[in-house]
Amino acid sequence: MQYEAVIGLEIHAQLATQSKIFCSCSTAFGAAPNTQVCPVCLALPGALPVLNEQVVSFALKMGLATRSRINMTNQFARKNYFYADLPKGYQISQFELPICEHGHLNISVDGQYKQIGITRIHMEEDAGKSIHDESFVNRSESLVDLNRCGVPLIEIVSEPDMRSADEAAAYLTKIRQLVRYLGICDGNMEEGSLRCDANVSIRPVGQESLGVKTELKNMNSIKNVEKAIDYEIKRQIDVLEDGGEIVQETLLWDPAKNEARTMRGKEDAHDYRYFPDPDLVPVVIDDTWLAKVRADMPELPDERRERFEKEYGLPAYDAEVLTTSRETADYFEEAVIKTNTPKRTANWVMGEVMRLSNELNLGLSRLPVTAEKLADLIRAIEQGDISQSAAKMVFEALRTRKEPVAELIDQLGLRQVSDSGALEEMVSKVLADHPEEVASYKNGRKNVIGFFVGSVMRLSKGKADPKRVNEILTRKLAE
Repeated sequence: MQYEAVIGLEIHAQLATQSKIFCSCSTAFGAAPNTQVCPVCLALPGALPVLNEQVVSFALKMGLATRSRINMTNQFARKNYFYADLPKGYQISQFELPICEHGHLNISVDGQYKQIGITRIHMEEDAGKSIHDESFVNRSESLVDLNRCGVPLIEIVSEPDMRSADEAAAYLTKIRQLVRYLGICDGNMEEGSLRCDANVSIRPVGQESLGVKTELKNMNSIKNVEKAIDYEIKRQIDVLEDGGEIVQETLLWDPAKNEARTMRGKEDAHDYRYFPDPDLVPVVIDDTWLAKVRADMPELPDERRERFEKEYGLPAYDAEVLTTSRETADYFEEAVIKTNTPKRTANWVMGEVMRLSNELNLGLSRLPVTAEKLADLIRAIEQGDISQSAAKMVFEALRTRKEPVAELIDQLGLRQVSDSGALEEMVSKVLADHPEEVASYKNGRKNVIGFFVGSVMRLSKGKADPKRVNEILTRKLAE
């Protein structure tokens, strides 16, 4: 029997606010355990939550970016469950009245575009973190760090519209790109600021009804999301082919063993006993607030990609690469405005600049070679002051040197010789030294001109302008 997979993703994005969603505690990552807590985080008696306004604005940005319907009145609810890292015994989330609903995103897989529906986007608080370590003396013990309690999240719940691990990876990549463009989340999956759970089921091809789903957790990279989904699809097919039944459960992905294991039975909404939080009034968004958020929206990646193709005449591939991140697109635009040579600038950014960024493990905004210096270097090439190969030497020098590009070219002795008189002399000398090759050229072997160009370049120690050398050679050989 042929099966198809049905996949939906639940993505949690930690919002990049300075303080938590319901108190003033810091959200900074990496602090010593249990140092960023207060009576509200710890759910001490009498402590009351106060909503962080920026959390709502950030959630609205994501709703607008995904073309979701904004619920101008929405409400927080209590989601009841009992874990050691959840001091209140419930999580403040949203249920019946989320802030955003019914949006969508377009993804591309192997050149094919597909629209993925978004069921809802809602605000909630994060839980703490339980730490299980094999090095503990008593291995039955765990530790709890409550610094993460109350860190603001948005949860983005997709429709079950994906049919493969590739589509799920493309969707997750697009969500991560969006939250970074919007500046609402750093998208770091290794640190847990972007987390993804996958709901996976299979059904016979052509069947309309859904199969029993399982939920995959603990996937800290897009590659692991792909591996886990592929694993689970194959496992479910094997179970059905062997005459078994799929059990609705939550599975933990083990990246070291490339396998999933049972964590617990899968809860349904009724298991959480949702009810409106009595300590928080409904959130009412007026037109002025929404207009302010809309005005603060950046140009989104799809729009920017299309503009790069139209405005700068870039190939679709270049535009796609340059708009992968807002930082890369900003760097390119800052440089191209000064060079007015879009394709050459794009080649440098996609080549040498990205290579240096990867090598130094730095974002483009923090590179020692700024967009302004790159523009100066490209202009020097365009003006014939330096060759392409020599420009790469200057680019390397800019990693550690602060001098202006023009000054650095002279200090390194790389300025190209474009003076007609000097080039005329060098060409005449090369031709005089190689009479046999001159005769060969005049007898029809036009490719010999490459030999003459190389000879002049060697004589000039690589400083001659190849274009001018070609022009002078062609003229002299025609005499």
